[in-house]
Amino acid sequence: MSQDASSEGDLRNTGMSLKHDREWDYELEQIVDAIEERDAKRVGLQFPEGLKRRGPAVADDLRELCDDDVTFMLSGQPCYGACDLDTYLMRRTDVFVHFGHSPMKESDKIIYVPLFSNVDPFPIMEDALDEIEGDEVGLVTTAQHMNRFEDMCDWLEERGYTVQTRKGDDRLTYEGQVLGCNYASADIPADNVLYVGGGKFHPLGLAMEHPEKNVVIADPVNNVVTLADTRKFMKQRYASVHKAMDAEKWGVIFCTKIGQGRMEIAEKILEDNDNAYLITMDEVTPDRLRNFDMDAFVNTGCPRITTDDGPRFHKPMLTPQEYRIAVGDEPLDSLSFDTFHGTW
Repeated sequence: MSQDASSEGDLRNTGMSLKHDREWDYELEQIVDAIEERDAKRVGLQFPEGLKRRGPAVADDLRELCDDDVTFMLSGQPCYGACDLDTYLMRRTDVFVHFGHSPMKESDKIIYVPLFSNVDPFPIMEDALDEIEGDEVGLVTTAQHMNRFEDMCDWLEERGYTVQTRKGDDRLTYEGQVLGCNYASADIPADNVLYVGGGKFHPLGLAMEHPEKNVVIADPVNNVVTLADTRKFMKQRYASVHKAMDAEKWGVIFCTKIGQGRMEIAEKILEDNDNAYLITMDEVTPDRLRNFDMDAFVNTGCPRITTDDGPRFHKPMLTPQEYRIAVGDEPLDSLSFDTFHGTW
């Protein structure tokens, strides 16, 4: 995802800069045990973008703990989620370790290391209480803070709150967990939802999917409390839809990554539109699409491609639902956040 100058309302820089150092537990003992149990000779290591720089050091630590005939290979493929597995490397290794995300689909070959955060969430949660209305609150967080989730529930209950949580659907591993593409765990009766985690992308998506809720962001990494305000983001999405309303030739993107394909949605668009053309790709980037002579694109892959990097594409990039608005199948005021449900 781009880190260059962003337009007002896009989500590329909503992670903000870290104000606390974080240490991670790479669960080296679990990995070594798996290598020994399977007599593995080739081990693949995949890190998310922000942690790729840690990869060589983790490989060095594992080399010291394993036999000399074990080869460790680092994935250089982009990785933004548990649905973003390097399947090429995975097929060529005896053990494949995916760091930074919780399991989305169980596999005997894959070891998931979620990298739980060591940051204390309670000081910023204390500050966030001023933004919670009433005594009922839903609690959600990301995989990195799930190691403290039960403690956070108890902490809120000790202060008189009735805490509502749910697991969501099969794409989610833990109760109360949210992903950048799935907020089913926030489908609860409470009018207030407290999101504990870094950045704004997850709570903004949550607020769009549940506009009736007061979404409070308690960010223990950046030590800040904010409310999820979707207005700037919605303006940017409406602008993209408006630009695409005059489009004649549409590029329909099908992402070939293992957890991001929605072929049935792509096929439906092709069936209904003679001027729509299917484009298959693994990594969807502005440079890869620049040579296609299209008036607009609709992305059936990861929603974050559209929302994070949408302003970087040379032609409007829409979600499937935004496409239906642009071609007149749905009213403009029906615009909602694109989400994934279920696993691949």
